[in-house]
Amino acid sequence: MEYAIETFSLTKIFSDWWGRNRVVAVDDLNLKVRTNEVYGFLGPNGSGKTTTLKMLLGLLHPTKGKALVLEGDATAPQINRRIGFLPEESYLYKYLTARETLDFYGQLFKLPARVRKMRIEALLDMVGLKAVANRTVGTFSKGMARRIGLAQALINDPELLILDEPTTGLDPLGTRQIKDLIIELAKRGKTVLLCSHLLADVEDVCDRIAILYGGRIQAEGNVRDLLRHSDKTEITTGRLSPAALEKIKQTLAEERAEYTIGSPLDKLETFFINIVARAQQQAVPTSGAESRTQISEFLSAKTDERARREAILNQLVSASPSDEQTATTDTQNTKPQPVPATPADEDLLNRLTEQVDSKPVTTQPTKAKPEPATSDQPDKSILDELTGRPSPDKKKNTHPGDSANA
Repeated sequence: MEYAIETFSLTKIFSDWWGRNRVVAVDDLNLKVRTNEVYGFLGPNGSGKTTTLKMLLGLLHPTKGKALVLEGDATAPQINRRIGFLPEESYLYKYLTARETLDFYGQLFKLPARVRKMRIEALLDMVGLKAVANRTVGTFSKGMARRIGLAQALINDPELLILDEPTTGLDPLGTRQIKDLIIELAKRGKTVLLCSHLLADVEDVCDRIAILYGGRIQAEGNVRDLLRHSDKTEITTGRLSPAALEKIKQTLAEERAEYTIGSPLDKLETFFINIVARAQQQAVPTSGAESRTQISEFLSAKTDERARREAILNQLVSASPSDEQTATTDTQNTKPQPVPATPADEDLLNRLTEQVDSKPVTTQPTKAKPEPATSDQPDKSILDELTGRPSPDKKKNTHPGDSANA
C-alpha cells in the first residue's frame, strides 16, 4: 500500500435552504498521504481542514470526487476499525471515569475483555493519567481531556491516526510528550495525519506538509525543503577566540557578505522541559498529569514474531462457549495440532495475565472439562460410577455366584 490516504478532485459545497450554492469549503482537492509518514495538514480557520477530515472519515458526503482511506471506504467496518481519530473537541461522557471511558471505546471495537484491560492500563500509564484513572472525566481539565482523547484514539492499535489539534490545552510538557509519541508511532509503522495551528509543533514532527487556503492546496512538500533559505549559509561552531573571530570578520568583509555573530539560543520549550525534568528527578510532588516517554508495547510494529505471539494470546483470551463446542466437534475427526510455545511465549502470557487477573489461567482445558468420547453417547464409565453399576471391565473379573448375590 503506497498511500494511506488518497483523494481525487474532492469537493464539498454547502448549500442554503433553497439549494443554492453558498460556500465552497473544499475545492478540487487531490491529496496523497504516503504510508508510514507524518503529514501536516495546515491552514487558517475556514480553509477546509475539518471538512476534509469529515469526508475522509465518511461523516460528510462530498459534492463530487472520491476519497480512499487505507485503499477503501472509511465507512466500511473492515476499514474504520483500522483508523484512530482524535477530533478537535473530545466528546466524552463526563460521568464515566477515565478507565471506564477507555473500556467503553474498547467494547465498540469488540476487543476481548482481557485485551481491553491490558491496553487500558498501558494507555493510562502512557498518557500520564494512571493516578487519576478513577476520576470522572467531567472533572478533568482541558489538557487532561485531550490526553484521554488520545488514549481512546489508540485503543484499537490503528494503522492510520488522524489527529485534529492534538496539543490544544496541553502544557509545554504535555505538548512535548505528544510530539515524541507521534514521532515514535511513525517509527513503528503508523501513518499520522496531523492538523494543528501550532506551527512549531508541526515543524518538529512532520515529514511533509500541505497548506490549505480557500479549500485548495497552496503549497506542499518536505518541511526542510520548504523552510530552507538557499541564498544563505549558516555555520555553528564551538566557542572561538577573539583572534579567530577577527579573522572570520575580515574574510566576510572581503566577501562583502552580510553577517551576524552571536551565541545560539535554546527554544523556550527546551528550557522549560529541562527545568521540569530537574524537579521530577528531585521527586517534587504534583497533583497534575505525569509525564511518560515510553510507548505502549501493543502499539509497536507487527513483526512475524509478534504476530505469532498475538495468535497465541488470542487463543487464550478470545475463547467463547460456542468456540469450545466447535473445537470439541472438530477434535472428533482430526487430531489437534499444538502450537509450539517457547519459554519467551510462556513468560509473555504469564506477565499479561498477571497484570489483569489475580487468578491463574489454565492452559489445559481438558482437565477442567473432560471431552466426551463421542458426540452422541455419554461416557458409560462415569454413569456406571454415579449409579453404582459395575463397569464392563469389572463384570469380566466377577464370578457368576457373586453377580447373583449382588
